[in-house]
Amino acid sequence: MTQVIERIFGLVSEPKIGHVERMNKPRTKTRGRPPAASAIGSSGPAARGLDNALALLEVIAASDGILLTEAAQRAGVAPSTAHRVLTTLEVHGFLRHDAEREDWRIGVKAFEVGNAFLRDRKVADVGRPVMTELMEATGETVNLSLPIDDAVVFVAQVETHNALRAFQRPGNRAPLHASASGKLVLAFMSDKSRAATLHRTGLEAFTAETRITVKDLEADLEAARTRGFAIEVGEQAEGLTCVAAPIFNEFGELLSCLSVSGPVARMGEVRRFEIGPMARRAADGITRAVGGRQPTQQAAA
Repeated sequence: MTQVIERIFGLVSEPKIGHVERMNKPRTKTRGRPPAASAIGSSGPAARGLDNALALLEVIAASDGILLTEAAQRAGVAPSTAHRVLTTLEVHGFLRHDAEREDWRIGVKAFEVGNAFLRDRKVADVGRPVMTELMEATGETVNLSLPIDDAVVFVAQVETHNALRAFQRPGNRAPLHASASGKLVLAFMSDKSRAATLHRTGLEAFTAETRITVKDLEADLEAARTRGFAIEVGEQAEGLTCVAAPIFNEFGELLSCLSVSGPVARMGEVRRFEIGPMARRAADGITRAVGGRQPTQQAAA
């Protein structure tokens, strides 16, 4: 984002045509600050202009619309300078001016640039250390899954050291209504989307414990929303159980599911309700790490 703003204020020169041949030659990468930042240094008009722009962006991002004079005061910038900076940022889409309210707000370009942070934070990579810690704390296998095409798809796993274990190969799919992770997907859908999804998928009985009526399934979904984790006991495969907690994106929408699975013999009812809050705290940590937030309907931890 710094380099983008540097170009806005002319702090980085565009390459001239005569320099193309020289610029196309291979260059050795250097560690540390990029050349543009090194050239600017830490003082001088160019650096001050960039500092002013970044300060104003931060002030406006933290507000729900703000007048120019107030933004200038909070950023420690002269109003005349603030006006020039804000106008330039508006031209490039980083800010927008509401003519009716006469206030300044963040523009779509700032969102696009900031969203690069989220694209760079792959949930499986971020979640791996958390999954390992959760496996060590619970003694059971930990999985990460994503909702894809009316199912959940397992994308990462940290296996328990126990010889008897639950195993889901990455790429395996699980039904929404008969898996703890799938129940979370359904639980955080809108009522309309959930009804349409269940109409498409149906409620196939995998075992005698599978929820095959909407009424029974809805009871599980409401419980999952209330306590912050879902439970499945022998509904997809006899003798196995699973506890799952949701991970949310920046919009408060379900992004993925963190689950702990094992044999019912080790994960009885008492143990499941011990593991549930542990999984929820771990999932909340991943949510924060990827820049996500809890949805408003989520029960307080």
